Amino acid sequence: MFIAQQLKQKNIAEYLLYMWQVEDLIRANKLDVEKIEETVVSQYDLEDTQKKALITWYEDLIRMMHEEGVTEKGHLQINKNVLINLTDLHLQLANSPKYPFYGAAYFKALPFIVELRNKSGKKEELELETCFEALYGAWLLKLQKKEMNPETSGAINKISSFISLLAGYYDKEKKGELNLDE
Repeated sequence: MFIAQQLKQKNIAEYLLYMWQVEDLIRANKLDVEKIEETVVSQYDLEDTQKKALITWYEDLIRMMHEEGVTEKGHLQINKNVLINLTDLHLQLANSPKYPFYGAAYFKALPFIVELRNKSGKKEELELETCFEALYGAWLLKLQKKEMNPETSGAINKISSFISLLAGYYDKEKKGELNLDE
């Protein structure tokens, strides 16, 4: 919860990837808050009020996962909403002549996005969701100490640069520093 709050303020892309990790962590613990308390919460040196707040956060997420039918796969609506907001901003930036660097980063990543969507069979999926799935998959490989081939690594670098730029523009928009009008 505390990490999520910090990431949401600092970097929306890292926040979303973190929240996907939390969803998987909850699933790995069979949506059992006692197991989460034992395997996750106990690892932190927290005051009682912080510990209770963190447990409540996990309980709320578990409840939402049940209510939204994403106990085995998929993402919570709160996380889907982040993707929707990012997609809205992405479309505005991509269609704006004021942000040519953004458009260039997007077009460098686009062939890889298209290829990933074709390979996954999820052609209707949001482009940004494909990007985040690629980044999340790369992170999982890294955790497993598995290497990516150079071609995949290059694709991940292009996608990562594109998403990083988008996250930066999201932060500017949130602060009122982004002018998309004209």
